[in-house]
Amino acid sequence: MKTIINYSFLIILGLLSCANSSENHASKPSQNIDQLDPIWHNGKAEISSYSLQQNRYNGLHKGEAVMIFVTEPFLTDKQVKNDSGSSKNSVSILKNNQVRRFTTGIYDYSIFTSTFTNPEDGDTYKTSNSSQDWCGQSFMQLNRTKSGYQHELRSYFESEGDQDNHVADAILEDELYNYIRIDESLLPTGPVQILPAAHVSRLLHIPYKAIDATGSIQNYTASDIPGVQLKSYKLEMPAIQRTLEIIYDTSTATREIVGWKDSSPSVFDKEIRTTIATRNSVIWTPYWSQNHVNDTEDREKLLLRGY
Repeated sequence: MKTIINYSFLIILGLLSCANSSENHASKPSQNIDQLDPIWHNGKAEISSYSLQQNRYNGLHKGEAVMIFVTEPFLTDKQVKNDSGSSKNSVSILKNNQVRRFTTGIYDYSIFTSTFTNPEDGDTYKTSNSSQDWCGQSFMQLNRTKSGYQHELRSYFESEGDQDNHVADAILEDELYNYIRIDESLLPTGPVQILPAAHVSRLLHIPYKAIDATGSIQNYTASDIPGVQLKSYKLEMPAIQRTLEIIYDTSTATREIVGWKDSSPSVFDKEIRTTIATRNSVIWTPYWSQNHVNDTEDREKLLLRGY
């Protein structure tokens, strides 16, 4: 959502860019990336459920979050799942689906984000986000190009409206969760340009553009989020007065994400509050085949309440 002075030029530039190249993403490491643990290729997905305290309006609201990590075939030219069989443009990607549901007084929110990252080179091809509440809904999508991302936004707000533009290359906040699972050495430390998470740009109603940030990794020693050998990845974004901390368990090769904290000022009263997600349960299961009326046992294991 950049200032629309050279709007037409940006659209043309994005359309001329090749959608499956990562040549200019020099800010990402391009070597020493570990192969995914074999557990990711056993025909199951990792599903984690979290208790959520979500910063919105003038307070913290109860809710729940779900993160689903799974590998699947992905077409790099069309940037969609390969569901038609073999293709020379098909690669195995790690997909992260994040679902956040919470209530705000009488009405509720549902926010869904999907991020598709190639474990072989750490490149993220696509992120899509949809947000629904009782006021309306919005949709946002990023598609990889040679020089960054083609950005699409559909919103019910007049000030945002319908947008199609090009966003300069930078690390995506949404891909950081995949980086932790693939190889934590991918996590950027020190000064870095970050494109804030899609759901954050929607909730804060900020222009979608890269901002200066500082990343760091440290041991997590607080007792509020349980775990064994915990580390946290902290991302400080002073331009929007925001700090993100993702807490993960290093006792296993898959580095499970056990929670996160997200501090930022409310767009309503400007008071800084902290969204906190704490993991309740984790299961590995082929959920896509568990769609019958009686397939509720695993859902009960996840302690989902259905906000």
